[in-house]
Amino acid sequence: MKWLLRILIAVIVFYGAYQYALVQMKGGLWLVILPIIALSCLAAVFLGEIRGFKLHPMAYAGGLVGTILGLIIGSLFGYVLLNINESGIYLFILVNTTFAYLGYTIGLNWGKEISQLPIFRQRSKTEGARMKILDTSVIIDGRIADICEAGFIEGTIVAPQFILNELQHIADSPDPLKRARGRRGLDILNKLRKSPGVKIEVMDIDFPKIREVDSKLIALAREIGADILTNDFNLNKIAQLQGVNVLNINQLANAVKPIVLPGETLTVNITRPGKERGQGVAYLDDGTMVVVEQGESLINQSIEVTVTSILQTPAGRMIFGQPKNHASA
Repeated sequence: MKWLLRILIAVIVFYGAYQYALVQMKGGLWLVILPIIALSCLAAVFLGEIRGFKLHPMAYAGGLVGTILGLIIGSLFGYVLLNINESGIYLFILVNTTFAYLGYTIGLNWGKEISQLPIFRQRSKTEGARMKILDTSVIIDGRIADICEAGFIEGTIVAPQFILNELQHIADSPDPLKRARGRRGLDILNKLRKSPGVKIEVMDIDFPKIREVDSKLIALAREIGADILTNDFNLNKIAQLQGVNVLNINQLANAVKPIVLPGETLTVNITRPGKERGQGVAYLDDGTMVVVEQGESLINQSIEVTVTSILQTPAGRMIFGQPKNHASA
């Protein structure tokens, strides 16, 4: 039905432009030029409607105002060229087209800047939560699906097309491990898409001049005013330096781990020797590493450990302790 409506509108616009050129402009080349200009403008509107308007409305308003001002300025300059000779009309069209394009480009950028003002940011907050952009690492990790289903992530989840392309490339890799990770990522996206409480959107905005995927993510986040969901420590730091808010799943996991204080007792199973002589290594249920002094001889045994210190690192948390009987001695 939409396509029939678009075709009807296009026919009406073509007929109107043709009749205007025939009656008001005495025909000639205008019978071709004016309908082409009108249909080109209409095609641009239809394309924007089909792909979806991804920018802030103020950006498009700025582009419209810039186009109008460009046409006015172009007409003032082009009017002088009309009476030069028979080719003056072509120069008039060229000048108007150039100034209209420049006006649109400048107006669009001004509109983007205006949309960053606090008054428009407050309006966007009342409309809903900020969008969240997924990167490759957080999709393959898989925990994001459970977090979203639990209701901890608000707003629209955005999966950029260039991220999907990277996942597809990984899933087609000849390396079995990479292929499995890529397919896992695609399965996680399908799980998110089927979740009733999760709104996920595939966004086909690309930045051809930017080669690195991480840089594209940051550029997209700045373009649409969104946050980035990631597990990548380096992306986290770079994005923060550029003023983009990042939600790191690893930081969330560390934040919800049970708090352990020095002097408390844990029951762990020592699984392997540590780096230093005499050390044994165990793991809590949440994956936290526990380094046990004098625990190398207790491998494959379940023992009580007294916590002596805790080390917090960017990659997670490490707990140091020693067997309880040694600590009491």
